Amino acid sequence: MAPDSATGSGPTARRLVLGSQLRRLRESKQISREDAGYAIRGSGSKISRLELGRVGFKERDVADLLSLYGVDDQSERESFLDLVRRSNEPGWWNRYNDLIAPWFQDFVGLEESASRIQTYELQFVPGLLQTERYARAVATQGRPETEDEEVDRRVRLRMQRQRMFSQPKSPRVWAVIDESVLHRPIGGKSVMREQIESLLDSTKLPTVTLQVLPFSLGRSAAEGAYTILRFAEPEIPDIVYLEHLCGALYLDKAEEVETYSKVSHRLAVDALTPEGSRKLMQERLREL
Repeated sequence: MAPDSATGSGPTARRLVLGSQLRRLRESKQISREDAGYAIRGSGSKISRLELGRVGFKERDVADLLSLYGVDDQSERESFLDLVRRSNEPGWWNRYNDLIAPWFQDFVGLEESASRIQTYELQFVPGLLQTERYARAVATQGRPETEDEEVDRRVRLRMQRQRMFSQPKSPRVWAVIDESVLHRPIGGKSVMREQIESLLDSTKLPTVTLQVLPFSLGRSAAEGAYTILRFAEPEIPDIVYLEHLCGALYLDKAEEVETYSKVSHRLAVDALTPEGSRKLMQERLREL
């Protein structure tokens, strides 16, 4: 069957859908990754990377794989090859490639393609909900004298990521933040007042749910910040994104995602309700 389910998604999602479809074709013919790799002058590991959508596709490779898998119908082959071309289109974030690491480029592409984003933050307001001044304070680590063109572009990138909220098919965002986020004086009182006001405004959006995990709870169910990306395309598995000092991890095994899904459910129960969270943010705003 031709891969037509990623028509409206970004290039990252198209790669994932295409890779998944090719894997299904290969497995249906009981062809090993090694044999498929040999057919395109590569290796089994190359086939693995292609099927996981981790690398770009070449039309010649996909055409050869389709022949190997017995896909002879010309219209079906053209559908695959058209998806190859569209999956190789540069994302809007490519203009920032000199600023962001490859592992984060992958995240921006997945974020753009997601239908639901669940995130938990302990230190900062989630990037998708940050104001420009707050984002600038984070980028300069509280030292405004270090602002330069690179900082400006990093902030513009963050602001551009928020454009998804104005799109017709905006993803639903569910965020839980630790109460300490509201007390950490990023950028000073003025910046924090503006940021909390912005958070309160964001809760009016039909696609945003925000909950605060109160100090009174003590230890949370999560050991660190994380994001779960969920997709409308059935071919794309849910993905857990974990950032660390040297890079990031992408978890997509069912048991791994299930673990974080259970933690998310626990956080939703332990955190203040959305209305209770709004009241707490309003109280914090009065304190500032």
